[in-house]
Amino acid sequence: MTAVRAIVTGHSRGLGAAIAADLLGRGIAVLGIARSGNPALADRFPRLYRETAIDLADNAALLAWLAEGHPGVFLAGSERALLVCNAGLLAPVAPAGRQDGPAIAAAVAVNVAAPLILANAFVVATADCADRRLLHVSSGAARSAYPGWSVYCATKAALDQHARAVAAECLPGLHIASVAPGVIDTDMQAQIRATAADDFPLRDRFVALKRDGQLAAADDAARSLVDYLTGEHFGRQTVADLRDLVG
Repeated sequence: MTAVRAIVTGHSRGLGAAIAADLLGRGIAVLGIARSGNPALADRFPRLYRETAIDLADNAALLAWLAEGHPGVFLAGSERALLVCNAGLLAPVAPAGRQDGPAIAAAVAVNVAAPLILANAFVVATADCADRRLLHVSSGAARSAYPGWSVYCATKAALDQHARAVAAECLPGLHIASVAPGVIDTDMQAQIRATAADDFPLRDRFVALKRDGQLAAADDAARSLVDYLTGEHFGRQTVADLRDLVG
């Protein structure tokens, strides 16, 4: 099934690592993009797995890598090409007026600029591919306002709107969806629970989710996301919640 190839951002840990592993387990070649590598995937899937080290907060570095034509080389000859924009930053978590300016810039670079730049490059690189699919990993925070998360809410909402606009363009062979995966037991959840209540008043709600065993396992969420990404209904609902898609 090497005629299917996928690019996954943020593949080094958490949900991104689980998504990459699930794709590889299905015989799909994966190119991972993150600041650091994933040696476990390299050991398990030496034939199918490649990775490149890029800090997605450094948009100039990403643009330079794209200018060298790497996505086109990796995706050449694909019968189905996939892009999973998973990498994201939660910080800064604080009310407006107490947020760190450089952290805002980094969040916008990783959460918005990088996926939009990659999406554009992906469309160019897959111009001759009859089945190309772009998945933004969104969040419930894109659709509900959380005090202390104004930057995260805004940047995830940007992905939802990007998906809507690209879908409206009806590009040949291109299917796109922005999907909130639910509340998953990853390092980001640990970061949320460690936040000061003054910065995130809803912290105790997330503490309770962990305590009560209400967090989804990353492997389970990844399996459902990949099922949707590779299934016949992908993109019919441009903005969705994974729990509704599998429910």
